Amino acid sequence: MEQHQAKLTDKQKDVLKFIYEQIRHHQQPPTFREIGENFGFSSLGTVRDHLKALVNKGYIRMVEGKARAIELVRETLFQVPVLGRVQAGMPAFAVEDLEGYLNMDQFVFPDPDVFALRVKGDSMIDAGIMEDDFVLIKRQQVAQIGEIVVALKGDDATVKYLRKRDGLYWLDPANENYEPIAVNEDTSIIGKVIQVLREY
Repeated sequence: MEQHQAKLTDKQKDVLKFIYEQIRHHQQPPTFREIGENFGFSSLGTVRDHLKALVNKGYIRMVEGKARAIELVRETLFQVPVLGRVQAGMPAFAVEDLEGYLNMDQFVFPDPDVFALRVKGDSMIDAGIMEDDFVLIKRQQVAQIGEIVVALKGDDATVKYLRKRDGLYWLDPANENYEPIAVNEDTSIIGKVIQVLREY
């Protein structure tokens, strides 16, 4: 199924989040008036403008004849691309190979620069990251010491802690059976781990 990629403004995203949370927690969408009161809009016309934009961008639909007329278009919401697997062990060749989309309904609006990788290997088990877990990665080229990152060594990718010892940077495993990997000129950070997801 083709995924709608229309970009939302910050306020449209806030309104959509409010609608989503009301449906999730109260099992019914908000009324126009409830949306207006929540955001302090001065008129219902402003609410209608935001809802019309969400309809046009494919995130909601309106049902005629209902007081609570908003419905989510579920197929378009809260998905991040799964771009392949990342090694939690020795580094393994990394290719951006779209495996599909990870449904993120239970999370709040991932940013466009967030993607998912499936973990391979057991070098991060003491950090609670197991083989076949999904890790959500925020694309960035820098990270703080102690953060869990995805790093490239040449063409090989691995997920590890970023550490510094004796003035040198290291990619540290969370499993005593693995050795740290030295960071050198062939190493680059492609993102940091922001969430671990596990399917049961």
